[in-house]
Amino acid sequence: MAAPHASAQPENGGDDVVTYVLVDGENIDATLGTSILGRRPQPDERPRWDRLLSFARETWGQDVRGLFFLNATTSMPMPFIQALNALGFTPVPLSGAADVKVVDVAIQKTLRAIRDRDADVMLVSHDGDFLEELEGLLDDDRRVGVMAFREFRNSGFTALEADGLESFDLEYDVKAFTSRLPRVRVIPIDEFDPSQFL
Repeated sequence: MAAPHASAQPENGGDDVVTYVLVDGENIDATLGTSILGRRPQPDERPRWDRLLSFARETWGQDVRGLFFLNATTSMPMPFIQALNALGFTPVPLSGAADVKVVDVAIQKTLRAIRDRDADVMLVSHDGDFLEELEGLLDDDRRVGVMAFREFRNSGFTALEADGLESFDLEYDVKAFTSRLPRVRVIPIDEFDPSQFL
């Protein structure tokens, strides 16, 4: 899987810092379907993936490289891959044995590889399998963020915020959805708007 990294190198010799946006699409889809909607999401209920790249670019003010990890063990979803390419993502289709979480393994390897680059990273996942790699990145002088539904993130992400992990909600911060999701969330009192309940 070295090819996406090689193609993602800045063309100016590496002077500019880039933000890698690593998307665990299966995790986001499963959380959306199981925990929020209670059913398989319809196409118009899924995130607008291009908004993740725009958000990362605008929030940290630097170039972004989006890597979208897919389990293609049983089939290659060509229409979706073509759509990802059109949105500016580099699809990373993976295969492996049934007992191997190929997407998680690939993201873990990618997070470890980023330690050797002058780069920041935003991970799009709720999965605690990445905590060790994220913690290792926070040891360095770089920005590290997670985009997810806050209430469904692994609790380990909250602990890493004290070390500098930045947290972004996919719906409220990133605005990745075109319609409001049926979520119940804890509302910071400064954000409470009674008109939403009246």
